[in-house]
Amino acid sequence: MSWLRLASRLALRAAVRPALARDLLRVAWRFRAREWYRHFPFLPLPPSEYVRWRMYTAYGEEDAVPSAEDVERYARWVAKS
Repeated sequence: MSWLRLASRLALRAAVRPALARDLLRVAWRFRAREWYRHFPFLPLPPSEYVRWRMYTAYGEEDAVPSAEDVERYARWVAKS
């Protein structure tokens, strides 16, 4: 699965469940790069090195893409904590 496909699946799930949308936005905001507004493309995206490290520690591969279920489960867990 690609990152674009993951994002589209999560967007569809969030459209049906507003609480999930809130949780996913909260997770996305937590992962953003610091001072993201000072660097092109001026979007609150996480640093690529951080994403690769997270994927390596979670899945054993830097290029892994998590499933929509894993991301949803993590977002719900973050909302509870």
